Amino acid sequence: MANTQFPTISHTFLKLTLALKSCKTTSEIHQLHCHMIKISLTNLPFTLSKLLAASTIDMDYASTIFSYTQNPNLFMFNTMLRGYSVSPFSNKALPVFNQLRNRGIGLDQFSLIAVVKACGRSLEVGFGKGVHGIVVKSGNGMFVDLSNTLLRFYCVCRRIEDACNVFDEFPERNDLVTWNILMGGCVVVSKHCLVFELFSKMCCVGIKASVATMLSLLCAAGDVGSFVLGKSLHGYCIKIGFGCNLNVVTALIDMYAKTGRVYLARKVFDGLVEKDVVLWNCLIRIYARNCLVEEAVVLLQKMRYEGVRPNSSTFVGLLSVYPASGSMQGVRYVTSLIEEEKLELDVVLGTALVDVYAKCGFLDEAMEIFERMENKDVKSWTAVITGHGIHGQPMKAIRLCNRMESERFRPNEVTFLAILTACSHGGLVTEGIEFFKRMVQEHGLSPRVEHYGCLIDLLGRAGMLHEAFEVIKCLPIKGDATSWRTLLSACRVHGDVKLGECVRDVLNNFYSTHPTDSLLISSTYAVAGRISDLTRRTQTNVTLGNYGVLETEGENMLKEAGFSRVEIDN
Repeated sequence: MANTQFPTISHTFLKLTLALKSCKTTSEIHQLHCHMIKISLTNLPFTLSKLLAASTIDMDYASTIFSYTQNPNLFMFNTMLRGYSVSPFSNKALPVFNQLRNRGIGLDQFSLIAVVKACGRSLEVGFGKGVHGIVVKSGNGMFVDLSNTLLRFYCVCRRIEDACNVFDEFPERNDLVTWNILMGGCVVVSKHCLVFELFSKMCCVGIKASVATMLSLLCAAGDVGSFVLGKSLHGYCIKIGFGCNLNVVTALIDMYAKTGRVYLARKVFDGLVEKDVVLWNCLIRIYARNCLVEEAVVLLQKMRYEGVRPNSSTFVGLLSVYPASGSMQGVRYVTSLIEEEKLELDVVLGTALVDVYAKCGFLDEAMEIFERMENKDVKSWTAVITGHGIHGQPMKAIRLCNRMESERFRPNEVTFLAILTACSHGGLVTEGIEFFKRMVQEHGLSPRVEHYGCLIDLLGRAGMLHEAFEVIKCLPIKGDATSWRTLLSACRVHGDVKLGECVRDVLNNFYSTHPTDSLLISSTYAVAGRISDLTRRTQTNVTLGNYGVLETEGENMLKEAGFSRVEIDN
């Protein structure tokens, strides 16, 4: 009887495993789950593990299954850790890892790799360093994959010193992936000299460069603006056979553009027989970045003529130039092309359109595009909030921010900067202070200098100068000259000479001199009706031999000429 049943059970397991692997949607998982319950297969660890692995396409559903599992094994824990580590909710992997440790189940390299990845995605530096300690203590640090994951974690979190320590721990173990990860991390934190130093050492130990290596080197050369170095790397790419690799060519084009040689970028582009959409997008973005709008549009037309269909990134790169130029004719032309190509308003393209319409002052059209977007993210909300804030509609900006939170989107530092700016320009002191408190207390975000600058500007515009002065004195982070000049500007508006002189002394003693300081303090005296006092003070300083004021307000008092333009009827 056993001999006749065994093939049947094995066949059932095989069919079920194949069916679970083929599932593409949560509804398909539901159906198989119900079938497993019906034939009592959910009580077996093997089949339950397979169900859980298939369910990671929907981590909420997988979490429900996991929570009802009485004695999950290591495979099940690793499945949950791996699923969360690649999901938008990577921080949820951390309590699962703690639960795994509390159960006393022995960890393996797959558990550790998954949780380190999750720490990197959620930028949990403290937790990640704790896991690193567990890796060292358990002896799993000898696995190259785990070591490389730790290295990538520190690079993503911009902890290059810690990354170098991991790299130097067992240098004989480092492979090409290890070198590439560290070089890429150095590019992110602008340690460009270290990138070239690492490449030199890599060549000395006999490891050949890969495409990823060349991408880091070319990016570093472009960032430092070294044309000579970039040209040498171009020759090296040709020498080792990467001259026709599209990723490398894209990096070469970007490097030449960053070093101010757009014509060489175009020459490299024209030298290729086959070009993909990424390459076209790169050159269009470069033209837009260098304010070569007409050339970018011509290139887009040529791209379409050659049969390469533009995508969202093509138009995002082109749209990026228009907020600065303010040319609505160009914006509407690009919008018509998007409609002609029948492109879906995804998050990236929709946000770019909302941003450009809002910054150009067409708020109704920006809102219309925003409402048409099926999927939105924090950047989309921030773009529309910023647009209303800078165009004098702070109450609408506040309502949008409240609506954003009600629809379960979590505002970030940029969102709060936009709403604080809106409150500042609208004179909404109470609302601005309330949003500042919400940023810290409800969302746990650490204010940066820019946020404190907005708060100071908000108080200063409302005439609460001494409150602004106390804020800037008690900053938990070191203030910058911009914050003090913001307060000095408020002193000018309200004619507070005494506080203005105090702020001016701080700027003279701790920051480099700037013509703005002298102009602002002079205007403060003028607003207060005390020009004669300023003249007398200057003459006294000259008589005493103190030429600081004369030099600051005479030779160095040069202000750049302003320039603006407005488009009317195209």
